[in-house]
Amino acid sequence: MGGLTALLWLTEILDVVFMGWFDSFGIRAWDLTSLPAILWAPLLHFGFSHLISNTLPFFVLGWLVLVGRNGMRRWLGASAIITVVSGLAAWFLSAPGTITAGASGLIFGWVTYLVLRGVLARDIRALVISVVVLIGYGGVLWGVLPTQTGISWQAHLGGAVGGLLAAWIMRPERPARDRPLVR
Repeated sequence: MGGLTALLWLTEILDVVFMGWFDSFGIRAWDLTSLPAILWAPLLHFGFSHLISNTLPFFVLGWLVLVGRNGMRRWLGASAIITVVSGLAAWFLSAPGTITAGASGLIFGWVTYLVLRGVLARDIRALVISVVVLIGYGGVLWGVLPTQTGISWQAHLGGAVGGLLAAWIMRPERPARDRPLVR
């Protein structure tokens, strides 16, 4: 997560050097040629204040998804699902021509993923992480509502839905003793 966080900063530094040119590579709503931008838009930010607001939650929540058994596989799967769902929501729900970029859709997805994962895992460690995440970052979930101009509630909402979807798809298989017998 340290390396990815450094990549976010390097990308923004290069964007400043190239006078904001990278910003044009965000997700451009309703433009079919922009759909691939869904994959790299979380790496792009509209200035250092945008990046600073995303840095700590990106690092902490990404790390919490990463730690534990099957960490890298779980992190890759959840992050891919969240990135695609968040990006599609920004692409589809934003006004045509609007450009969306930033890691906040991924952050919203990780919050919802971690909270639901704790419930679905029926594991005390995962549940404790869920409670800690809910206490520490649960307030950000208000960002799925259209309350501020210039903030992509569409990407936030898509990220939250993507996190729920990822937690459901990647939920742990129930132990044999918990499964109903098939006759």
